[in-house]
Amino acid sequence: MFESLIGLVAIIALFVIISRQRSRIGLIERELGALRSLVLSGVHVAPPQAKPVEQAANDSTPADAAIAAVTDIAPPAAGEAAAEEKPPTQVEAGEAASGPWAAGEAAPAGPAPAQPAAATAKAAQKPDIETALGTRWAVWVGGIALALGGLFLIRYTIEAGIFGPGVRLSMAAMLGLVLVAVGEFIRRTGFKVPVQGVAGAYIPAILTAAGAFILFGTVYAAHGVYGFIGPALAFTLLGAIGVATIAAALVHGQALAGVGLLGAVVTPMLVASQAPNPWALFGYLAIVLAATGVIARLRDWKLLMAAAFVGTGLWTILYMTDAPGTNLPVVLFINAVTLAVLALVWLGRRGGEAGPASGFDWPSVAPGFFVGLSAMALFVDPAYAAGDALPGAAALIAALVAVALYRPLALALLHAAGLATVLVYLGIIPPTSVASDFSGGALGVDGLPAAVADTLMLRIGIFLGLVFIAAGFWAARKFAASAHIRAASWAAWEVVAPLVILLALWFTFGNLDRDLVYAAVAALLMVVFATGGEWIARGEQPPLRGGAAVSFALGGAAVAALLMLYMAFGSGWTTMLLGAAAIVPALATRWRAYPVLGWISVAAVIAVLGRIAFDPTIVGAEFLSRTPVFNWLLLGYGVPALAFGFAAWQLARTTNGRPRLAMEAGAALFAVLTVAILVRHAMHGGVIDTGAATLAEQAIYTLIAIGAGAILVAIDMRSPSLVLRYGSLAAGVVSVAFIVIQHFVALNPLFTDESTGRIPVFNLLFLAYLLPAIAAGGLALYARDKRPKWYAAMLALMAALLAFVYATLSVRRLFKGEFVGLWSGLGQLETYTYSALWLIIGVALLTAGVWLKSQVLRVASAALISVAVLKVFLFDMSELEGVLRALSFIGLGAVLIGIGLFYQRLLTRAARGSSV
Repeated sequence: MFESLIGLVAIIALFVIISRQRSRIGLIERELGALRSLVLSGVHVAPPQAKPVEQAANDSTPADAAIAAVTDIAPPAAGEAAAEEKPPTQVEAGEAASGPWAAGEAAPAGPAPAQPAAATAKAAQKPDIETALGTRWAVWVGGIALALGGLFLIRYTIEAGIFGPGVRLSMAAMLGLVLVAVGEFIRRTGFKVPVQGVAGAYIPAILTAAGAFILFGTVYAAHGVYGFIGPALAFTLLGAIGVATIAAALVHGQALAGVGLLGAVVTPMLVASQAPNPWALFGYLAIVLAATGVIARLRDWKLLMAAAFVGTGLWTILYMTDAPGTNLPVVLFINAVTLAVLALVWLGRRGGEAGPASGFDWPSVAPGFFVGLSAMALFVDPAYAAGDALPGAAALIAALVAVALYRPLALALLHAAGLATVLVYLGIIPPTSVASDFSGGALGVDGLPAAVADTLMLRIGIFLGLVFIAAGFWAARKFAASAHIRAASWAAWEVVAPLVILLALWFTFGNLDRDLVYAAVAALLMVVFATGGEWIARGEQPPLRGGAAVSFALGGAAVAALLMLYMAFGSGWTTMLLGAAAIVPALATRWRAYPVLGWISVAAVIAVLGRIAFDPTIVGAEFLSRTPVFNWLLLGYGVPALAFGFAAWQLARTTNGRPRLAMEAGAALFAVLTVAILVRHAMHGGVIDTGAATLAEQAIYTLIAIGAGAILVAIDMRSPSLVLRYGSLAAGVVSVAFIVIQHFVALNPLFTDESTGRIPVFNLLFLAYLLPAIAAGGLALYARDKRPKWYAAMLALMAALLAFVYATLSVRRLFKGEFVGLWSGLGQLETYTYSALWLIIGVALLTAGVWLKSQVLRVASAALISVAVLKVFLFDMSELEGVLRALSFIGLGAVLIGIGLFYQRLLTRAARGSSV
């Protein structure tokens, strides 16, 4: 099947090439005939000047350029003959430069002639099928055909029984060696790729790859099929072929190195042994890795180096997961070799290389991933954790940090070390798990139980924490002026890894209620991180700029301070001190303009919010005093409110950025929360988390919301702020929502029949309706020219409705007493009083609307009077009798006529003013 496919492709390629050449021959014949006619006619024709190869490539298609490049070569001159006698080393260097697959992998020996960009673009835009078939596809298919032909020949001799196994294998080996020799002969005889863009069809490399492929198959057949050679010899021969193929890539290109590397990595899978020796396996892999590293380093082949690291890493992980009785020294050995090849071979210093402050080596991602994974496996696999593997795992993580510090381009190793450390120590916190596997109470990473926490994990945690702190600060200071991202990466892991280790050890070994030892360690970390951040800042350009590295260091100091408070103090003192701690970074802005300082204050607001969301009672419900006002609630909510306000005031005078707005919002929020929580505590007998809200309590919340809106407006007028502006709008909207939902519907005593109190005036109705009406009206009047029109109109309408409800319910209380529920019905005098009252309120609203020039109040007056009219005509006419019915209609008529006269007079006065 495959032979037919190869034949079909060859026939198609041959047909296309022949058809194109026939058209070219016809064109040449016509041109020769025209020239012959001109010569016979006696016309003088100037000899054509030779075109450079580049010009020929510009004037014709790529195929024409190839033909021109071959046919227009002049006889060698004396200088060229002398050039041919150059030393063999120079010839090989020049030929090696022309051989590799990828263009530009090795610099040419001499300056290349410049080619016009237009011709290059034209050739790239119009690929020629003939050039592709004749120069690239034919070579590739031919190489594959040669390799498969050798295998098919062996197969044929087996099926036909012509030769014995030994002869067949000898013939196959001879064919492979012949192909390698022919490839080397063609290369040494001065083979050059004549057409630009077809370096991928470098024939010597194709022949060498085909020969190596046949040799691999021959050795494997001698061992795996016929058993002529033992596993040791087969392993040695296959490894030697792979390493030799990789070495041959120095003159043949990266693709041949890939073939050799693939064969070398697959060799251990092809050769089976009854008693496998891990030292032999990984010693062989170490040799292959080192040889590949040297060759990849000489040619700067990143893909080849990455592939070698991946192959070695896969073998390591496969051995650790599947091999019974895994040998710990072998695992440590191959990981150490991997890091040594990366640091000493692949990333070795070279002349003219860019400074270490720039760039990133992406092949180092592979060793970082596999070495970090190996270290994690040593921590979590019980086959290792039960023994002495934990120090070895810690040594691997420390080695990752050391190599990243020694070779700055290998920054991926730092991230691998930090991530492995964080995952391992998060996995020892009971009852959590890296893989979130809670089955049977076991911790696990991908189903593997985590290491049992003991004192060894504590000592290793201290060691790794010191490694990250020392290396992180040194590297962050070193790169602070030149490589900001690299410095930030070091500073980030320098604080994240030690903090996670401290947190995990505290949860595992410490006292979660109060532990002064761990609190002292957290305090020490806070001082170290803050001092280190200042040290890094002094190394910046310009100094004390407060970049990302400094931000990570100071942020770590803030987190360490938070842990210190939680470890050293109880819940009440922690909440209060955490809120007060927001002042410290705000005050620090007097001496340092680091942008992170303001955001640390904002983080304190978020931390306190999370703390009170977890426990609104601050100290626990059983320990909260029932004394009104003077209890832990006043300190837990009031102290942070004052601290946030002071921090906002301080930031407004130094940095005056977004953190200041956030602190203002935090101060306003906590001020409202303080008053609201104290009210709830007082009205529920010292309990804040049980019991439904009453109308009196809700009235206080509404007054607090309205008052908060007024305070925010006033502060915004003195110190404009978007937070204060939108915060005041939000407070107004929330207060209106309270009024509509709670005061008018849910907690209305008309529906709930709640007691309104025995005092005539200062009762529940006064607190729940009249005071909010006055507050809303006052805020609407104050905010008329300071806030949007809809805001003032909304508050004015709510004030009018509250006054209307207060007056109506007060009348009902006058007739019904303490309880005003609807169940007690309506009397005739009470019904008439409502009509009169509503008309009076309507007139009062009209007067206030005219005096205050408020259209909202005037519209509300018209609506209320309309309701009174409907009531008189629809309700009073049928329910009232005698003089009350007459007085109802008389009063309504008088009021309506009076309103008409009032409006006519206003319109007349307005008309006179406009005419003047």
